[in-house]
Amino acid sequence: MESNNEAGVVRKAGLSRKTNETDIKLSLAVDGSGVSGLETDVPFLNHMLDLFTKHGQFDLSVQARGDIEIDDHHTVEDIGICLGQAFREALGDKKGIKRYANVFIPMDEALAQVVIDISNRPHFEYRATYPSQQVGSFSTELVHEFLWKFALEARITLHVIVHYGSNTHHMIEAIFKALGRALDEATLIDPRVKGVPSTKGVL
Repeated sequence: MESNNEAGVVRKAGLSRKTNETDIKLSLAVDGSGVSGLETDVPFLNHMLDLFTKHGQFDLSVQARGDIEIDDHHTVEDIGICLGQAFREALGDKKGIKRYANVFIPMDEALAQVVIDISNRPHFEYRATYPSQQVGSFSTELVHEFLWKFALEARITLHVIVHYGSNTHHMIEAIFKALGRALDEATLIDPRVKGVPSTKGVL
């Protein structure tokens, strides 16, 4: 499905990544309608990416197989890499985008904040302490791994703060919803912006 932004530019990307550890095919439309098609070996990540897609109003398809007999690490990491690369490719020269976003999302007792600068300068700050090391079979340390690799490959500045919470699932869910909404806001085309939103003249 091809979707256009208000400027009539199609912002989409598709890529694949195959290593000895994973085999991933991913496609992304930035200006979508919140439709996801997710087939990975990591059910909790499927759930989080579905939330991310819905709240970001993207269209996202991911087919991923990995060496989960070892653990979920390689699969989660490589999906983060591919998603970051797809965002960077889909945004192209970044002309007209809003660039920044700051989003708070509550999930019951949990509150997460995601702040983004689509800067072409990858940086990641992460402040989250979870009550549990696991959500089902999913290790909470993989949230950091996914977000860091996404920020690195998308070449964005990403700050993630979980202000409080007592349910680990809720805390992580709030992060992914906030990430989707922050990326949606930061990538919106602002008709007042001429060229790229930077005094340097390039992002």
